[in-house]
Amino acid sequence: MTFTRRTVPISAALLVGFLSASAVAQTAAPHPPRQTQSDDYTRYELLDPSSASFRILYEVTATTPGARSFWNPIRKGSIASDESVTDPASGRPLKFAEVSGAEARAGGLPDADLDTRYLQIELPRPVPAQGEVRLLIDKTYKDAKSYFVEPETGFIVFSRSLGIKRNAVVLPVGYDVVFCSYPSQVIPEPASMATGEPRSARLVLSFFNIGPDAVSYLVKARRTK
Repeated sequence: MTFTRRTVPISAALLVGFLSASAVAQTAAPHPPRQTQSDDYTRYELLDPSSASFRILYEVTATTPGARSFWNPIRKGSIASDESVTDPASGRPLKFAEVSGAEARAGGLPDADLDTRYLQIELPRPVPAQGEVRLLIDKTYKDAKSYFVEPETGFIVFSRSLGIKRNAVVLPVGYDVVFCSYPSQVIPEPASMATGEPRSARLVLSFFNIGPDAVSYLVKARRTK
């Protein structure tokens, strides 16, 4: 008995579709990884109470392997100014730009909030595998809902949800604490190494958030001088 091999024709449309899908699969860019970070620390320096402004010094370590950029969100409701970014390892300033959430997604932050603006920072070097790049972000926020003078008492009030684990809040010169909502260490500003004299009469409230959620931090202070 003789068997004859039969060839089933493939339509041109099916063949083109198959080849097109293969080409797309081979050329599609890999999905960027989620941004990771560690060792966050934030210092809030309360400025003149009439300004409703506070300076933020934010230290963070970028840990996403291969990353060439880092995105820092600008908190909704706050007006940012006086931004700068420094590489602590060299002391050199780093390039950055303020971008929209859509621009952050296009630039490599896949989970960027479309209603949030970001500082997009050029890292001084790609993050090595199992390595890190440390950053110091300096900016000033104006936010009258977070920092204001209480009309009935004259106390200054700093009230903000703080998600970072390690934080410090620095009072203006001549103010003392009358209330704090979360266990904190209250110490005077360290003395200057150059002169041995106090740098200022400011008090610093420091705390470590041991819980899984953000801390609703509330501080009230009164003028003593």
